[in-house]
Amino acid sequence: MLHLLRKKKLIQQFVLPVFINGLLLLSVPATAQFERVEMNMFDHDEKPYYFGITIGVNLARFHTDLHPRFLQYDSVMVAEPVNSGGLTLGLSATARISNRFQVRFNPQLMFIERNIYYKMKYPDLDGQTEITKNVESVIMSFPLQVKFQSDRIGNFRVYTLAGVKADIDMASNARAKRAEDLIKIQKYDFGPEFGVGFNFFFPSFIFSPEIKISNGRSNIHARDPNLRFSSVFDRIQSRMIVFSIHLEG
Repeated sequence: MLHLLRKKKLIQQFVLPVFINGLLLLSVPATAQFERVEMNMFDHDEKPYYFGITIGVNLARFHTDLHPRFLQYDSVMVAEPVNSGGLTLGLSATARISNRFQVRFNPQLMFIERNIYYKMKYPDLDGQTEITKNVESVIMSFPLQVKFQSDRIGNFRVYTLAGVKADIDMASNARAKRAEDLIKIQKYDFGPEFGVGFNFFFPSFIFSPEIKISNGRSNIHARDPNLRFSSVFDRIQSRMIVFSIHLEG
């Protein structure tokens, strides 16, 4: 009798809870079918290509290398780049390669202001020894990127991207004649881009916030040894972080 009672208690304490929990787990998929989220733009992944617009902001700065003779200059003591912001507007065209990969062409018009802080050894006519020089640029950028995307989870997806860009600075002052206080910047640049983004599917469009790092590889400094603000640098390269919103259909 004791053996039977012990066996009955074991069944009540262990076997029945396991059995009941198993039934509950089996019932979850059936319940989930009734609570499934409605898929927006369910046939979008079958499109061979699609288009969109881009709106964004950028955080830009110069990456500088001082000239080997910097210490010999008697007027400039410090020359350092400073972060500054700008705006980005563009179009996009995306082509489907496979379920995982897409290629995107995303030409953009970028309004950028990059600053350099100087500390002078002697004060100027206004008695100031600290000066910030603004270098304004209007850049036509032509990025070509490959996107690697995850599976779609309801109306959400994440993707990463890598690519290259070519830039044309429409406001380049490399050939400016009256340039005593200017920092001369070359017109052309190129470099790699890397980023991550998210797709949110709505009934009639896709909302895609994205952040990427965009670095220039070429030396965009048009050095002139006769200019005190420009001659202190040997190399100047572009560095940028871009936060974009893509609206795609």
